[in-house]
Amino acid sequence: MRAASTPGALAPREDRTAQYVLIGLAFLGTAFIVAVPLAYIFWRALSDGVAAFAANIIAPDTLHAIWLTSVVALITVPVNIVIGLSAAWLIARFTFPGRKLLLTIIELPFSISPIIAGVCYLLLYGRQGLLGPTLGAADIQILFALPGIVLVTLFVTAPFVTREVLPLMQAQGSEQEQAALTLGATGFQIFRLVTLPNIRWALLYGAVLATARAVGEFGAVSVVSGSIRGQTNTLPLQIELLFNDLNIVGAFAAASTLTLIALIVLIVKTVIEGRVGREE
Repeated sequence: MRAASTPGALAPREDRTAQYVLIGLAFLGTAFIVAVPLAYIFWRALSDGVAAFAANIIAPDTLHAIWLTSVVALITVPVNIVIGLSAAWLIARFTFPGRKLLLTIIELPFSISPIIAGVCYLLLYGRQGLLGPTLGAADIQILFALPGIVLVTLFVTAPFVTREVLPLMQAQGSEQEQAALTLGATGFQIFRLVTLPNIRWALLYGAVLATARAVGEFGAVSVVSGSIRGQTNTLPLQIELLFNDLNIVGAFAAASTLTLIALIVLIVKTVIEGRVGREE
């Protein structure tokens, strides 16, 4: 005699069906939104052959854009690490007037459009801006040069290190640091042997995110750089310039370089997340 079926007996099969449908939709959506565009970038970049791809990459303006983008990242990321780590340590370890205001200011770049940030720097450091006449008299050029690009990139990348390090420092507390201080350790020894090992992966994760943003920033840089060919064009600006010049293969070749950088950053990010997961 067969037992009568119940609605509950069908629940596991229904759950598996729903799970497979959701997984399929996730893969399908990812393919159309992410995988297909990425594949198309490399396909268009190589559509005229490897020789044409290489010729567009080593074009002087594109090489300069790659170099300038790398320099900006190499400057802004270490500065962000120092400032972000200092701010996180200050907020996590001390109570002082203006503590919440400082945290709000650090988060501000996430709330302001990069283009608005670029305009603010333009109105501050531009020739007709608040500090423009003083800088001009001292023959100091901020805008339409490397310093302006670095400043706006620092602005848009400022929150990343602090946002990754601060929650971890708050969760861990200061007991280990206080114990090291009681044992006679100096401030630098406490930081190097106690604080830094506990936050190293969060710090590196924040630095990776800041690097990705620094390399790909377009809006703020487009305002303050002037988009001068071979001088102030970063790689995202160079891609736009090549499209406007109807050099489609060159634009996709430059875009593929930017995509490779993004993929490398993504791989590093994934490795860090895996390492943190294993340690936890």
